[in-house]
Amino acid sequence: MGLVCRKVARVSSPSLVILAAGRARRYGGIKPLAPIGPNGESIIDLIAGDAYSAGFDNIVVVVNPDTGPVIREHIEANWPRDRRVAFAIQEVPSGTVNAVLAAESYVDVSQPFGVANADDLYGRQAMLDLGEHLISGEHSCLVGFRLHNALVGPDPVTRGVCVVEGTRLSEIHERRGVTLVDGEFHANDGHEPSLLSPTTVVSMNLWGFNHATWELLDEARRTTDHSVDAELLLPEIVGHYVASGKLNVDVIISESRCVGVTHPGDLDVVQRDIREQIARGERPANIFAL
Repeated sequence: MGLVCRKVARVSSPSLVILAAGRARRYGGIKPLAPIGPNGESIIDLIAGDAYSAGFDNIVVVVNPDTGPVIREHIEANWPRDRRVAFAIQEVPSGTVNAVLAAESYVDVSQPFGVANADDLYGRQAMLDLGEHLISGEHSCLVGFRLHNALVGPDPVTRGVCVVEGTRLSEIHERRGVTLVDGEFHANDGHEPSLLSPTTVVSMNLWGFNHATWELLDEARRTTDHSVDAELLLPEIVGHYVASGKLNVDVIISESRCVGVTHPGDLDVVQRDIREQIARGERPANIFAL
């Protein structure tokens, strides 16, 4: 683990860091390998297919020591062998900031890079929007989704509610216990507003960062009180640096549907959604088709 498993000629295009080190306590299995494709392809397979089609030439998969070998074995058996893939280990479950930093040795730190969850399928258009911004944009970015396009089943989830001024992220707030009840979106976490608009822009952890972000993430890690048993979360750190003026984040609002598996009951819903996307021509049946 930790070594690049395939070596091909490097080209000038962005890298994508896929965060697959979570323990999936609510799901009860290895979420990145949940079979959602038409032929049983996993979530991480479809994410990779979308990323390659959007021009990402190097994917770094961040895994944990327990499930990492299984994920790596799956990837090496199923992904195209002419694509660049590397594996980085997050030794302890210390949050998504440290997960991203675990990938630092496997990307060109002088170039912009993307970050995505391994259990959320963002859609080909959203991934294309991210890739285009990384190539042409000056600032870091967040691909945000409408709340009504970012829930799957009836069970409660956490969503990062974004405050957008013009095209720039000004605040991001983690809202917990978000559910759809009788056509209304509720956040049952004791904070206001408890009723959220269906068009609220939310973060699903699809980020694009410029090279200067590495220094900020490392600063966040060094200045965190490690005596506190808490995870260092990417949305919270981004929100902190946005508020302090150290980080500018453009918001790309996607009208695509973002589907993922958080709870066991979500699997059937997501499988059906993928079949419908293929039927509408939004994604090819061959997941690695460019």
